[in-house]
Amino acid sequence: MLYAARRWRGAAMSHCGTLYLVPAPLDFGCNTQTPLTASMPQATLQLAATIEHWVCENAKSTRAYLKRIAELYPLSAPLQTMQLQELPREVHKKGDHQGGFDARPLLQAALQGHNVGLVSEAGMPAVADPGSSVVRAAHELGITVVPLVGPVSLLLGLAASGLNGQSFAFVGYVPVANDERAKKIRELELLALKTGQTQILIETPYRNSALLQTLLQTLQPNTRLATASGLTLPQGSCHSALVKHWKTKGWVLDNANPTVFMLGA
Repeated sequence: MLYAARRWRGAAMSHCGTLYLVPAPLDFGCNTQTPLTASMPQATLQLAATIEHWVCENAKSTRAYLKRIAELYPLSAPLQTMQLQELPREVHKKGDHQGGFDARPLLQAALQGHNVGLVSEAGMPAVADPGSSVVRAAHELGITVVPLVGPVSLLLGLAASGLNGQSFAFVGYVPVANDERAKKIRELELLALKTGQTQILIETPYRNSALLQTLLQTLQPNTRLATASGLTLPQGSCHSALVKHWKTKGWVLDNANPTVFMLGA
């Protein structure tokens, strides 16, 4: 195993390409899309247009993204000739941040001197999305890793929440079963109130309303709850209030829009 690792590193030392972490717009799966230029920096889109080798969460959505880029900046090669490699399905479901998946074979193009783009369906790859195994493999191989500028829903939501932005934790999804979900929410609330650390969670969009109702029924009246929904979209909204005030505001969430939920003191 050690010899194999050294052999990979040795191959990487000569004329490697760069692994670019390419953000995607946050409108994936939404009913409407906004122009790329409304949320994506010009420099990011221009560089993405030059990449011909990709590691992606989903090849279909990546092709759709590249078509949108091509409307603004010519691609360096025809889309049908580009190499798109999907991360395995088990990586999507279980996550790849704990190891166990060898992503080095996905970076052969970089070892041969080509730039490689890592992209997820929305936002920054490897942040609340698959891709960390690819980034880790690139570092092991001596491949330069460059994150590009673009929208990250977790940070945008946190900035708009009024909650503690100096100490926070992203906890991903909470359980679907009602009893387990309520138990997990109480644990997160206790942690937030005890330490002051903001707890950030997400849910599949069609379950937004159900999660909001569980939060309102489970959290203490003086706990602050914030939501950021449809970020960067015209219909986007951010709400933040104590739970006892949420119940009088009448705010609702669109189940079609990805939403970030945050709670804290």
